[in-house]
Amino acid sequence: MADQPRIAVVGSTMIDLIAYTSRVPQAGETIQGDDFQLGFGGKGANQAVMARLLGASVAMVNSLGDDVFGDMTMRNFDQLGIDTTHLARVPGSSGVAPIWVEPDGTNRIICVAGANDAMVPAEAAAAILTLAPLAAVVGQFEVPQTVTAAAFAAARAIGAVTILNPAPAADMDPGLLAVADWVIPNEIEFARLAGASREVTDTEIAAFATGTATRIVVTLGERGAALLANDGVVHRVPAPTVTALDTTGAGDAFVGAFAYGLAKGLDELDAVRLGVRCASDSVQRAGTQRSFPREIAGTDPVAT
Repeated sequence: MADQPRIAVVGSTMIDLIAYTSRVPQAGETIQGDDFQLGFGGKGANQAVMARLLGASVAMVNSLGDDVFGDMTMRNFDQLGIDTTHLARVPGSSGVAPIWVEPDGTNRIICVAGANDAMVPAEAAAAILTLAPLAAVVGQFEVPQTVTAAAFAAARAIGAVTILNPAPAADMDPGLLAVADWVIPNEIEFARLAGASREVTDTEIAAFATGTATRIVVTLGERGAALLANDGVVHRVPAPTVTALDTTGAGDAFVGAFAYGLAKGLDELDAVRLGVRCASDSVQRAGTQRSFPREIAGTDPVAT
């Protein structure tokens, strides 16, 4: 659609191997699981899919293996209408993510990067320049940070907003931070990046933004999200009360929806509200991308 924003996601693709279990096994223990699902994941892919489901024109920049998982990922993007022009194929395994999900929706995830680690900074930067004009470029920590930094530098050169989801938790390359306009960590990631408490106080959020010259939103799980707004005030956006079945991918639903909202021209607080709404909706269904809301597009993004 001509009035929809163009977004590029430079990030990971994974095949999710999801086991649902009454409890997780102890070391050396084997237990019987309750259910299993194979699904599409990877933080980059998830965020791209959420933005696409809301109506954005989305391009994915990534490397896939030459295996059946890579073939499946290509077909999934094609079916969703995501631009795969800049998906390279390399020898070896695509990324995979074994996931355990307990009855309360809590998950434990092991990411095996595979082909995601084969991404090349110069190729990512060239892809962004080729895709111009873009409203936003989104990145995470599941591909080499040098790749994301190169892509973000190219994004700034073409006037696109850069949105970094520093996940999974890791130390950040100062070169990447220097080209990130927005940083969107969860509580654990923020505590590591900022040396902050797990309570995530307004003072800690403001201090991080001042010290890094970035805009920041901290996602707070069932408590919603905290935005340091342009007025210098931390606004806490509560999440609706829902019964969580599976929290896998909820943070990605937030980031993809927030990126869409900013790129679409929503006020930043409304973009956060949209992100919270999409994330809260997603946790009520099993799976990752398959749990993302499809009925929100075209509705009031700030409705509760």
